Amino acid sequence: MKVEKLKNKKILILGFGKEGKDTFEFLSKIFPEKTFGIADKNENCRLQIEDCKLKKVKWHLGKNYLRALKNYDVIIKSPAVPIHLPQVERAFKEGKITSQTEIFFENCKGKIVGVTGTKGKSTTASLIYKVLKEGGLNVKLAGNIGKPVLNYLISSKENEIFVYELSSHQLYNLKISPHIAVFLNIYPEHLDYYKDFNEYLMAKANITLWQTKNDFLIYNFRDKNVREIAKKSRAKKIPIKDYSNVLKNIGIKKIPFYGDFYGLNIACAIKVGEIFGIKREKIKKAIEKFKPLPHRLEYVGKFKGIEFFNDSLSTIPQTTIAALNSLGKKVQTLILGGYDRGLDFKELAKKILKRNVKNLILFPTTGEKIWKEILNLAKDNSQLPKSVLVQNMRDAVKVAFEITEKGKICLLSPASPSFGIFRDYKERGDLFKKYVKYYGKRT
Repeated sequence: MKVEKLKNKKILILGFGKEGKDTFEFLSKIFPEKTFGIADKNENCRLQIEDCKLKKVKWHLGKNYLRALKNYDVIIKSPAVPIHLPQVERAFKEGKITSQTEIFFENCKGKIVGVTGTKGKSTTASLIYKVLKEGGLNVKLAGNIGKPVLNYLISSKENEIFVYELSSHQLYNLKISPHIAVFLNIYPEHLDYYKDFNEYLMAKANITLWQTKNDFLIYNFRDKNVREIAKKSRAKKIPIKDYSNVLKNIGIKKIPFYGDFYGLNIACAIKVGEIFGIKREKIKKAIEKFKPLPHRLEYVGKFKGIEFFNDSLSTIPQTTIAALNSLGKKVQTLILGGYDRGLDFKELAKKILKRNVKNLILFPTTGEKIWKEILNLAKDNSQLPKSVLVQNMRDAVKVAFEITEKGKICLLSPASPSFGIFRDYKERGDLFKKYVKYYGKRT
């Protein structure tokens, strides 16, 4: 939706977290005399607004916050607000709902590089940003990994490039795609938000569905679902079939940090750099200088002879499998489990048995599910790893020091979201690092 079309509309900001606040700040600058509605389940969210701006807001807070939807012409929905609440579904059917992402795409003067995938979005977006920056381009990092985007519109220029990390929630119902789309992978995820995996798939597909022949799609050819979506794209297609060859072409013989899965992220960044005409030596320099983001197979250090890795961002079984493949047979202790989104852990159980992981430290509730899968698959008790159920990270790390041998690896890679015990994956990973260092220094 074009910004000028909002001038005479009654506007409701639905959801007032980080993105909702950015939307309010932007609209307040564009329409300084206008009053906006804000609806949120959290009754305390009004504390996020300066007192001088409170008179510009009509609040709809608490358990009945959705009743206000029928009274507005345009609803700017934040990604965290569920899409299948009856009032929200009705507003979608009435064509009232837009999003910060859609407004930005419709009004941005510069070029947008959109990055999506179940896993690897933040790393890939950050790599692309570093490559373009090294190439001397005017580039901004936006979306989940960077700043919310709307305030960029006030001063955006045609020579600017926005690297935009896009979640499925931001892509849902989007009717416009970025100039360059980077599509990494799709695994079952967020099945508590969508009706089924197919709906999640269709949300992700919007990153390329509306592209034209003048746009570009860089995609992971090895992912069957991504490959099928790419077939329907009208963009110029750049498949990543063998990332090692892409790296070798610019002189990178080996991935410069832990994790084979980084190869795909790096290859995509290289291809974006090439589209913008950046010299190979500049691309290579940017990648070699890049420091991996925290909580993604992050090396914590060696303590009491044990190596510790923090892979707290692993919220699905496929990423834990990838971590085990990357670190190899030295992984003796694996810390698993978390919030249950109804995922299938059978392949992970097979991998744990095949890799002969000796110790499992399990958080509820999926820890028990993973253990049951292992029990079902194990041919006899001699195959079974030792299992310990814990309720907090301090106990998990304490046990890890007790049961892991010197020269071996202890890996936190939960294969599950953090909700329930931890605020988010960052808190989970930070607590892991804190207690590793705490117990690692104790005699």
